[in-house]
Amino acid sequence: MRSLEVEREAWPIDGSFTISRGSKTSAEVVTAHITENGLTGRGECVPYARYGETLDSVVGQIESQRGFIENDGDKTQLQALLPAGAARNALDCALWDLAAKKTGKRVWETAGIAAPVSTVTAYTLSLDTPENMNKAASRHSGRPLLKLKLAGPGDIERVTAVRDGAPDSRIIVDANEGWTIKDYDAMVPKLLTLGVSMIEQPLPVSEDAALAAVDRPIKLCADESCHDTATLDGLLGRYDVVNIKLDKTGGLTEALALQKAALDLDFEIMVGCMVATSLAMAPATLLTTNAVIVDLDGPLLLAKDRPHALDFNNYSVAPPVPRLWG
Repeated sequence: MRSLEVEREAWPIDGSFTISRGSKTSAEVVTAHITENGLTGRGECVPYARYGETLDSVVGQIESQRGFIENDGDKTQLQALLPAGAARNALDCALWDLAAKKTGKRVWETAGIAAPVSTVTAYTLSLDTPENMNKAASRHSGRPLLKLKLAGPGDIERVTAVRDGAPDSRIIVDANEGWTIKDYDAMVPKLLTLGVSMIEQPLPVSEDAALAAVDRPIKLCADESCHDTATLDGLLGRYDVVNIKLDKTGGLTEALALQKAALDLDFEIMVGCMVATSLAMAPATLLTTNAVIVDLDGPLLLAKDRPHALDFNNYSVAPPVPRLWG
């Protein structure tokens, strides 16, 4: 007999985290625990207001599937019962974890994919003044890959300040839909001279058709514009890379399908995350083998993490130990 437990948690951020849409000081997550015969599978998700999600709405969606889960529902059937999003992510990842514990096999063995290995992850610098971003870049100048949160006005000054603070780091930038097409045209030549190697989601989703008509000397990555396999065709000719996040795909099941479909269409893969604990990052490490950019630094931005947390030594993220997930 199975049981389902749903838990809300708040994990303090080390300071604050700011993007173009605002700031926060804690990561508000929802965790699903599915227990069967003394074994428990866990999945963590982050409700995201950008997609109309709240803690209450996500908990409600998970609770709506209690009967299905407790009557041995599986992750394949789950895909049709909930839309892509945070709630399905928590349940899907908990079911993968439970299956691993029941069979004694790691999740990647069950999924039939290569075992993940320790991989360099980006480290995100929060949106701030150029002076403060320069200081942050100097503190992290030894990292091989820095990701900068941008917003439009003042962005060239921010990137210049970071480049001065971290002259040897590879830099990618994320506008979180904060630019206009005029911003894009004005900034790209300057970002190119500053050594920026990728721009993530420069325009709002509703306006990104304009990207089909511009030069892309710096690779463009779709984040808010890419959720699941159904969104891929609309990205052709606009983006070079897609950012796969489990809270957008609705779990590892769809994420694996999205990765395969994206590679078949010649997109490159970025694996991203929300700000959350190692439990939320763990399933995403299975996607890193085929990724050109890995951005699973969420736990590094927190004041503390879960027991048996992911190993982030040498600026990299390692696969989870079984006591964490999978």
